[in-house]
Amino acid sequence: MQSGDAAILKDLVLIGGGHSHVAVLKRFGMNKLAGVRLTLISQDAQTPYSGMLPGLIAGHYAFDEAHIDLGPLCRFAGARFYQDEVTGLDLEGRVVLCRNRPPVRFDVLSINIGSTPRTADVPGAAGNVVPVKPISRFIAQWEALRERVLVTRDRVRIGVVGTGAGGVEILLATQHRLRALLAEGGRPDDHLDYYLFGNADEILPGHNAGARRSFERVLRERNVQVLTGQAITEVASGRLRRANGETYDLDEILWVTSAGAAPWLRASGLSLDAQGFIEVNETLESVSHPGVFAAGDIAAVIRHPRPKSGVFAVRQGAPLALNLRRSLLGRTLRPFRPQRRFLSLISTGDRYAVASRGRWSREGRSMWQWKDWIDRRFMRKFSELPDMAVAKPPEFATGLADAAALGEISAIAMRCGGCGAKVGSTVLSRVLGQLSPIGRPDILIGLDAPDDAAVVEVPPGKMMIHTVDYFRAFVDDPYIFGKVAANHSLGDIFAMGGEPQSALAIVTVSYGLEAQVEDQLFQLMSGAIEVLNAADCALVGGHTSEGAELSLGFAVNGLADRARLMRKGGMRPGDRLILTKPLGTGTLFAADMRMKAKGRWIDDALVSMVQSNRAGAACLHHHGATSCTDVTGFGLLGHLIEMTRPSSVDVTLDLASLPFLDGALDTVRMGIFSSLQPQNVRLRRAIRDIETASADERFPLIFDPQTAGGLLASVPAEQAEACLAELGTLGYDRAAIIGTVMPQGDALEPITLCR
Repeated sequence: MQSGDAAILKDLVLIGGGHSHVAVLKRFGMNKLAGVRLTLISQDAQTPYSGMLPGLIAGHYAFDEAHIDLGPLCRFAGARFYQDEVTGLDLEGRVVLCRNRPPVRFDVLSINIGSTPRTADVPGAAGNVVPVKPISRFIAQWEALRERVLVTRDRVRIGVVGTGAGGVEILLATQHRLRALLAEGGRPDDHLDYYLFGNADEILPGHNAGARRSFERVLRERNVQVLTGQAITEVASGRLRRANGETYDLDEILWVTSAGAAPWLRASGLSLDAQGFIEVNETLESVSHPGVFAAGDIAAVIRHPRPKSGVFAVRQGAPLALNLRRSLLGRTLRPFRPQRRFLSLISTGDRYAVASRGRWSREGRSMWQWKDWIDRRFMRKFSELPDMAVAKPPEFATGLADAAALGEISAIAMRCGGCGAKVGSTVLSRVLGQLSPIGRPDILIGLDAPDDAAVVEVPPGKMMIHTVDYFRAFVDDPYIFGKVAANHSLGDIFAMGGEPQSALAIVTVSYGLEAQVEDQLFQLMSGAIEVLNAADCALVGGHTSEGAELSLGFAVNGLADRARLMRKGGMRPGDRLILTKPLGTGTLFAADMRMKAKGRWIDDALVSMVQSNRAGAACLHHHGATSCTDVTGFGLLGHLIEMTRPSSVDVTLDLASLPFLDGALDTVRMGIFSSLQPQNVRLRRAIRDIETASADERFPLIFDPQTAGGLLASVPAEQAEACLAELGTLGYDRAAIIGTVMPQGDALEPITLCR
């Protein structure tokens, strides 16, 4: 009998990694709700903290100091993290529509996607200005501006549109940073001109007179031209026009105006205000759709309107988390009343700030230190996550599930093994009905007309290659896991010079209610089908069962010409060794499980893991590869030993040439390794002069087990550079020549490491 402890009763989906949602994730991590599956959908793996953006631009903070890493935070919260762009909602079907993945179902939904400056209000603004939000895109464009200023000696005119606190801070931070960078090179900044535009009659509308006077003085001292009282009526490339007819030629236009809402909300069916923001009541729940919540800039609290400011998003985090929990449990929601007055700490770019609250204001370096202390304290809440105790078997809270759901869960708790563990035929048929596996003429019986088994035809003159791989999920996104698992399973076929023909899936999905099981299976197989179809591999059947952990594998058949077949043996002295992908997936995902890996490291690893080896294998074969294998669980050294033995050769491996995934050396320095690492390290006896070689910090990564790793091949020396160049054009931009095949010597150890 199987336990029902892992059963899922309801799905809570968060759209956006904004200030409110990071607080929700932290609170759900501190107090998990058994039976709830939590999912975050966000375009960015690292969400910027708006309060530290001016400091980041000014150079006072490093990137990581000003960003909350959503990967470890989701791991802490037990949440699945889907990195994608949301394009719409189907509220009747209760699914979120995404740009690059299948729809995501929800029972309770929360939206915290922030806002963007409105460019559609001014003709020509869209495409000709740099909006300050979304911040992640703004940072990339700011870096391009910075590099351009550093290399030119021409006059550069920089304009900021928006005289609120955000516009003033961004302008002064930009000026401070560019002046400091030019000074480092011994250059003045007298070729830079700054303009501040606004339609209000004065800067900082909504702030007190003392704060305005402080910034009017600072702007005068910094030689910033302040042009207020006229709206911007038109923008063209490098030029803007004001309502009074004046035009200004500008080399860069930064747009920090009134906030606007995401366009896809217009078609969502949610009740919106005149500006397109989601109307919510005092509980932060949509006034039109129960079970849908919104917070931060994207929300319009109809009884308590407030400015679009990060301070309100931060304060809404706790009440939002409470009401999401109460909504899941079917309890009455709690109203929340935002404060009317709040403290503003506005920086001048140079570790100096002005404080403002009500009629009170004060300025000085101590005010910046105060702001810095507040901001860093906020960030520590999401970077210094507590270690969690070992989870106890869950007891479902009253109200989370009705009698029918509890009855189904009781059945799960007594779910049989054997064939009784299979996913029901109704669920399976519904999922298969939504998938579109490719067809092939040599598939005689497949999923289009299912029978007891698939039947495939082997074309004359072809040899059949068989392989199987299966492993449990190491990422919380079943769609991405499906892509990686399928890609990994195809690797052996490509490594041997074959083309995949058919695949049988072996699937284990987590226990849960029928709807949750169906959704998980659909997400998983949608990712897998994308990869299989792209490889011209027909999914012809498989076996699907329920279990404690999500797992997936494939038995794949491939076809190959005898003359084209590549083996592990066949290396020849003088050949160069080429590795097509970087190393490090084992240590990175071990670190991710411990919440020690940065989100961008995991992103980099996943991009590598979903890259197919198909084009790489064809390239290697074209350049006369003498042997080939894919680098997977045994690590680089283990697979290299498998190649040297049947080839009767030795190998010199250059540690300095090995490509590594971003962050892999960092996690090795932390002492974090895959659970398979110790077994792989036993192969160190194949290395000569082990004591000297092991002193290199890169040494442990030759044992690191890889998932969906690259191809390792020996190529004739005269072809190696051309092969490497072609691999780069095919997208294997970190492929490298990592060593040389040598004649077999007298030493027992076949591998020599060079540093």
